[in-house]
Amino acid sequence: MARFEDLQRSLWDTGSEYTVQPALTGRAIVEAQQLLGVTLPGSLLALLRHRNGGEIADDWNAFPTSRPTSWSTDHVPFDSMLGIGRREGTISLLDSPYLVKEWGLPTGSVLFSGDGHCWIGLDYRACGRHHEPSVTWFDADFDTELALAPDFRSFIEGLTSARNFE
Repeated sequence: MARFEDLQRSLWDTGSEYTVQPALTGRAIVEAQQLLGVTLPGSLLALLRHRNGGEIADDWNAFPTSRPTSWSTDHVPFDSMLGIGRREGTISLLDSPYLVKEWGLPTGSVLFSGDGHCWIGLDYRACGRHHEPSVTWFDADFDTELALAPDFRSFIEGLTSARNFE
């Protein structure tokens, strides 16, 4: 298991600018939290201050699961993470309210990774909007979900390479 502090730099695939938003500012964080109606986890903001979203390095692009999903028998993909911003042609955490509604996902979720059919999100339903959310896998096609981690930091520290499952 990798330490969060070590992953802040090695998490990202720096060879790709896909989905990367402009550098994160304090003002952007305040505006995002107001728009989303939640307090975002400090560990998420720490990662996004280093790089505001983007592709995930191959060493950290999967999260092991306790039971099968429509994706795999033993893991879910984590190949990119949404940042905070409005860069044209990309989606971001700010699009979460629209995406949750569009895909019929539970309100109280802030999506930070996914492709439309499957998402990984911060799940505020049990803790309330201003406490540390758990991390949940949402499968829109099959209307299922799976708890992945008790908090964002634990999710990041639990990441591994998809190569470990092939």
